[in-house]
Amino acid sequence: MNINEFIQKELSGWGKYERIIFPAEILLIIILSVIMKDNKIALISAICGISYTILAGKGKISCYLFGLMGTLCYAFIAFKNYLFGNVGLYICYYFPMQLVGIFKWRQHLKKETNEIQKIKLSNIERIIYTILGIFFTIICYFVLIKYHDKNPIFDSITTIFSVFGLLLTVKRCIEQWYVWIVVNGLSAIMWIQAYLNGSNCFATVIMWVTYFILAVYFLKNWEKDIQEEA
Repeated sequence: MNINEFIQKELSGWGKYERIIFPAEILLIIILSVIMKDNKIALISAICGISYTILAGKGKISCYLFGLMGTLCYAFIAFKNYLFGNVGLYICYYFPMQLVGIFKWRQHLKKETNEIQKIKLSNIERIIYTILGIFFTIICYFVLIKYHDKNPIFDSITTIFSVFGLLLTVKRCIEQWYVWIVVNGLSAIMWIQAYLNGSNCFATVIMWVTYFILAVYFLKNWEKDIQEEA
């Protein structure tokens, strides 16, 4: 497949409302960031992050190109705001997992649409992931306290559950969206607190709120797609 064919397939399969709403979300963030005189890295991170989420939700492999750039930008912002759990998560896990995702998704693309085949976990797998998530969150919480993290509870939950969320994304599992709803909601609250405390991160706040809305939207979409493919 040449570049033109790849781009054409990535641009196909979008609903008429998605073609309007998704670009409008990105434009809104740009406008608000300019008005609020937000940090430029935060703006780039927000644009890449939302583009990644939208493309991942549509099952488009090009999401990982935005994921790589957005990961580096967000890690820098988290470091500047002393959220070290998020820094370690994005540099040591998110970045290499973006590369893994590219190779994994390439093995499960539908030829006609170039979108991934979606799957769901068994009940036993769901229980195992939940128990492991809670266990490692508790460990992470005490580690972050030791390093004087500003928000150890939310930071530990979002850090550990993001690990499992990205793993489920790479595995193409619908359960990722349940995880992202929790992670994105708590992350939005965490960054709102940082903004109210003087951090110049308005675009990051809007980014996480948008992530939350998109996670709910794509959960419904994936449920529908999996039912149709069953």
